[in-house]
Amino acid sequence: MKNAPDQPVAVISGIGVSLPRKIVASRDLDAELGLRSGWLERNCGVRQRHVASVDETQEAMGAAAARAALADAHCAGDDLDMLLFAAAVGRQPIPATAPLIKQLLGLSAHNFPAFDVNATCLSALTAMDLAAMYIHAGRAKKVLVVASEIASRALPWKTDPRTAGLFGDGAAALVVGGAEPADAACALGPFLMETYSEGYTFCELRAGGTRYDFHREQEAFAANSQFAMQGSALYQLTSQNAPGFIARLLDLAGWKQSEVDLVVPHQASPHALAHIVKRCGFAAERVVDLAAELGNQVAASMPIALFKAREAGRLESGMKVLLLGTSAGVSLGGAAMVA
Repeated sequence: MKNAPDQPVAVISGIGVSLPRKIVASRDLDAELGLRSGWLERNCGVRQRHVASVDETQEAMGAAAARAALADAHCAGDDLDMLLFAAAVGRQPIPATAPLIKQLLGLSAHNFPAFDVNATCLSALTAMDLAAMYIHAGRAKKVLVVASEIASRALPWKTDPRTAGLFGDGAAALVVGGAEPADAACALGPFLMETYSEGYTFCELRAGGTRYDFHREQEAFAANSQFAMQGSALYQLTSQNAPGFIARLLDLAGWKQSEVDLVVPHQASPHALAHIVKRCGFAAERVVDLAAELGNQVAASMPIALFKAREAGRLESGMKVLLLGTSAGVSLGGAAMVA
């Protein structure tokens, strides 16, 4: 995790979160769906999740999280050099959501670039890596990363409640800036991402792009407009590759696994987090596990978990932290960070 003497260190200087007001308990969904009481929590592991109301739009949540992150970093919006919006599903296919976030923040008069990054559940982590690369290259000094997801829409409640019950809504934002090595709190270290494309069909939202033409194939478009997941196949592929991936990430960071103080994972599901503990050798108390209370918030889940860990006092100065996650496609991604 060493930088060249003349190369700035990329750090997270501010973080903010915005969660929908409404919290929906699994037991209430059981009653709505005609399921036996406790079925969803037993099968999904999720006790409750935040669900956006009509007035809580994806872009409004993202802008609220961004304002909180900017305030946390003591950063004015006009100090920014770039805005990256990170999500699996944006507001609409065209244009990107990032320019709208920029507009809502009152920054339209500033000509810095704003564009989207989509690596599904790894979008925020990938955007953080991209921000760090711009900083290391001297092309940016401060980058705002915004992740906002309304995952509660397009879920297969009638056909696959076990999958639908995993998800929740929320937004998070981070200010990534450059710092001298001596000031490198929350320093972002090496990033690693590997894609196992044999799992391309394991997580899909098939409609909404070019695959189905709504005007010519309206029935097919409608039939494929809900999220679909092959949970068992996804588990097998990630389980097979996760230990080796983590070993390679630790090698890049120059760390031993025993030196990792905290693991902040994508909150894919409570069962997936239990797998990290069992299969990959991390003690349960060192893994941030909020999935039962928040659900899978897709790209927003990892930065929200990082925020919650800091809020709970679990992120102490000098800690060695691993950010880890999976995404549709299928990919594994991670980064090392020194708090």
